[in-house]
Amino acid sequence: MIQITIPMRLPGLNEYVNACRGNKYEAANFKQQVENDCLVFIRAALRGRKLNSIGIVFKWIEKNRQRDKDNICFAKKFILDAMQKGQVLKNDGWNQVQYFRDEFAVDKDRPRVEVLIEEIK
Repeated sequence: MIQITIPMRLPGLNEYVNACRGNKYEAANFKQQVENDCLVFIRAALRGRKLNSIGIVFKWIEKNRQRDKDNICFAKKFILDAMQKGQVLKNDGWNQVQYFRDEFAVDKDRPRVEVLIEEIK
């Protein structure tokens, strides 16, 4: 198992939709920045390792219960796209991502995302 900790609260679907409503360039920059932020922690945890077929557990640890769970876990899109962008994962399609599961918790002092990856042979 591989664990990646992203030590921040990632934007949810509502924040992304708001960026898209601004203009297409703002939305593209928004997505790119979030992916780049995620990629720093992904690369640090994987140390050059490439993954082929995986299962993922996302643990979304929020500072409170204000955001809806479906809004929060939309951010898996940023994480998976960052993995592709960083060439850690060839694609995030059916052949590469066998499953994912979302779990939720609250830690008011240390919101974060913990990504637990099982490499499937």
